Amino acid sequence: MTILNSTTPIPGGGGSGGSGCPPVNFKLEGTIMLPVLTVILGLLGNIVALWIFCFKLKAWNPNNRFLFNLVIADILVLVTLPLRIYAALRGHWVFGDGLCRISLFLMFSNRSASITLMTVVAIYRYFKVVHPHHWFNRMTKRQVTYVLVFVWLLVIILWVPILGSNHIEGSGNSTWCIFFNSPSLTTLVTMRRILSVLEFIIPLAMLLFCSIRISSFLRQRQMGKADKVRKAMRVCKVIVATFIVCFLPTTVMTIGVWVIRSYHPQDCTTLYTFIQLSIVSWWLNFLNSALDPILYIFSSSMFKKALCSSLPRFLHCGQDAGNAETTASSTESQLTTQQELKPMRADRGNEAM
Repeated sequence: MTILNSTTPIPGGGGSGGSGCPPVNFKLEGTIMLPVLTVILGLLGNIVALWIFCFKLKAWNPNNRFLFNLVIADILVLVTLPLRIYAALRGHWVFGDGLCRISLFLMFSNRSASITLMTVVAIYRYFKVVHPHHWFNRMTKRQVTYVLVFVWLLVIILWVPILGSNHIEGSGNSTWCIFFNSPSLTTLVTMRRILSVLEFIIPLAMLLFCSIRISSFLRQRQMGKADKVRKAMRVCKVIVATFIVCFLPTTVMTIGVWVIRSYHPQDCTTLYTFIQLSIVSWWLNFLNSALDPILYIFSSSMFKKALCSSLPRFLHCGQDAGNAETTASSTESQLTTQQELKPMRADRGNEAM
């Protein structure tokens, strides 16, 4: 499967255990508008976010550090897209083996980093609301750094094999850059498919758990008004919605191609259809990087306040940001106070006995 060119070879075609389907000409020009808009809007939004984080934020809590690394991952993904857009328009890969390896590594590794960091942000929000005294909420700068280093090392280790393999197929004006398509890399192809499915299912389960637990916790304790509960839920809802829209289609198409090649290898028509849908679904993966700046506004009141203070006065969003900050602080204060009062009341009861 490739998202590069209009002439797409079928992985394993003609080889032992392959699909037996010949290359087919896919017309991708109609799908180019989505990645072009993704690059323009994504780079614009993430560059503004990077500027806010670097020059406007006065305090860096763990949440903001996670979001800052998410910005870096998104930018690294987006800078690889112009090469693929150009290759799709030309109909073949023209940038050589070196850039093929680097672009594939950046694309897949930073996609995984984005998914992981989005999940970490949701988990941090969960502990902040449901377990305010957990050590996760009191992490030092060094501990946050350890978490981030672990995330990046894990992602790099998973995808670094891309850099050690040649992914250029064909010759002349019929070359393409395909991820792990060589028959000698069958094991890595299988690992990539399994990883693509797991890195969607596991984070989605964790995101849904965090959202449900936060919603249940706030409603059971009836903390504040209904609008405050809705504000506390916005972060998880935005993350879950973005996650499903951007990554579910790719997961479904990956499983579909896998099943067809395994159990119906001669059904070329169905296989071609799934591969075409896979190409479009991969563009949706990159749309996530363009939508993440919206996540920063919802998940960090400090980021929202810094952004609003940088906008022209006639937009009048500074007051809303201040209200958001006050609401978040008030909610967390209520949680902390209630948790602290419980052991004090228990001690008094024991003394009375």
